[in-house]
Amino acid sequence: MTELLHQGVQLVEIGPRNADQRLDNYLLSQLKGVPKSRVYKLLRSGQVRVNKGRKKADYRVKLGDIVRIPPVRIIETDDSKAPQHLVDRVSQSIIFEDKQLLVLNKPAGIAVHSGSNLRFGVIEMLRQARPHDDMLELVHRLDRETSGCLIIARSREALKQLHQHFRDENAGMKKIYRAIIQGRWQGDEKIIDLPLLKNTLRGGERMVEVNPQGKEARSLFIPLEYRQTASLMEVKLYTGRTHQIRVHAQSMGQPIAGDRKYGDPAFNGTLKKRGFRRMFLHAYKLDFSLDTQNYNICAPLDDEWNKLINSEYPST
Repeated sequence: MTELLHQGVQLVEIGPRNADQRLDNYLLSQLKGVPKSRVYKLLRSGQVRVNKGRKKADYRVKLGDIVRIPPVRIIETDDSKAPQHLVDRVSQSIIFEDKQLLVLNKPAGIAVHSGSNLRFGVIEMLRQARPHDDMLELVHRLDRETSGCLIIARSREALKQLHQHFRDENAGMKKIYRAIIQGRWQGDEKIIDLPLLKNTLRGGERMVEVNPQGKEARSLFIPLEYRQTASLMEVKLYTGRTHQIRVHAQSMGQPIAGDRKYGDPAFNGTLKKRGFRRMFLHAYKLDFSLDTQNYNICAPLDDEWNKLINSEYPST
C-alpha cells in the first residue's frame, strides 16, 4: 500500500485537444487513479473551479478556460490495478493504430468499461498499459459477451467526429457483424424491421423487447453457411439500438448461440457440454471516414468460431 499526493494546486489552460470535453471526464483523465466518487466530491464542494467559478460536472470546457485542480491524496493499493495477464490480453488485441484512433478486436467476456460490479474494463486496462498516451476514450460500446471491432479515440476531434458517425444513421458508418444462430436458416437474406424498447428489471438488469412503442430498429440478416442445428450469418445494422441483433434474432425464433439473456437454455446447454461457453456474436467490420481518410477495419474470428463452424456442425 502506497500513499500518493497528486501535486499541489494546478491551474491548467484548456487546449484544442481537450476543448468541448465534459468537465468530469476531463478531471478523470487528469487525476488518473483517483476514484470517480472522489472526483465528483471535488466538483460538488467547489474545490474545482473554471475561470475562478464553480461549474457542474456536465459543463463542457472551452478553449482557453483555466481549470483549477486541487491536490488530491489517495491510497494506492496493489489491487488498484488490473491483473497483468488481462492487461496484456487487451493490449495484444489491438489490430489497428494511427494518430487519431486505435481499434481492438475485443475479446468476448471483457466489459468495455468498469461499472458498479466491475472494477476494470477494456478502457481502464488500455490506459494502464499505455500510461504515456495523452488521451484514450471509448467511441462506442459492445456488450460484454460480444467480441470484435472496438474503436478508441486518441484525440478530442476524432472522438467528436466518430460520435457523430455513430449517432447519425446517415453519416456513412457501416457496421457488419457475424453471428451463429440456432437452427437452420430458411430462405435468402431478410430485413428485420421491428421497434425495440428498453426496460430495466428489478435488480437493475437491462432487457430489450420488441414493442410498437419502442424505437425504430432495422437489421439485415444474410445467410453465409448452413449447419445441422445452427447457421452462420452476416448481419448489417441500419440502426444501432441496444441488444438489437440479439433481440431481432430471438424474435425470429433463432436466437444467438450462447446468448444467456435472450437465447434458448437447452441449446446453450448443449454448446456448453461441448466446451463452448461464449456468445457467438462478433463485430466483424467497420467502414467509415475520418477527415479525408477512409477506414476499412476487419476483426478476424477467433479459433473457437472456426471450431464450432467447421467441426461441431458439419454442412448439410
